[in-house]
Amino acid sequence: MAGPLAIFYGLRAAGVSQWIALLAGAVLPLARAVHGIVTERRVSGITVFVLATMALTVAMTFVTGSPRALLVRNAWGSAAMALWILLSLLRPRPLLYQARTFMGRDDQASWDASWDRFPEFRHALRVLTAVWGAAFAVDTALRVVMALTLPIDVVPVLDNVLLAVTLLVLIAVQRLYGSRYLRRHGLARRGAEIYRIAEEARA
Repeated sequence: MAGPLAIFYGLRAAGVSQWIALLAGAVLPLARAVHGIVTERRVSGITVFVLATMALTVAMTFVTGSPRALLVRNAWGSAAMALWILLSLLRPRPLLYQARTFMGRDDQASWDASWDRFPEFRHALRVLTAVWGAAFAVDTALRVVMALTLPIDVVPVLDNVLLAVTLLVLIAVQRLYGSRYLRRHGLARRGAEIYRIAEEARA
């Protein structure tokens, strides 16, 4: 987040045009994607997405002659995230359930046990996954509006501010909804039972 901003505003302070400054700021994620291909010797889906959006954005910029096409590029990432999250609802286990991989082993085991035993827990994760998907869809729309209407020089920093606000709101909603929902259905009081089930499953 900081790198492209530093490049853009540094070049703008030096008198470089908006189009060149935006293009230079976009080179950093592009270089990171190419470096990943060279070092890992494989092409991931994220790398393909970065390269494709960069190529299409530059092409659109040449066609339109407007630097705003480069600003819209950030909205594509949010749109892809929204689509990915919402499509995960069609799978047996939604994306938010997969977030347990970032937890410790004990918490992962308790989530597995809760998912298998309590439909209320499954419902809560599906609802929260839908909330995350909807939030990134709104984030996408706001980025497009900002890119097309606001002064070009303020949009790059506002893009990062919007991301921070979106994540903070989502985390707050998730904690508030999750804690109230679990208390309402008695799952918060059954922590010991959940851990016992998890221990038995691991044994």
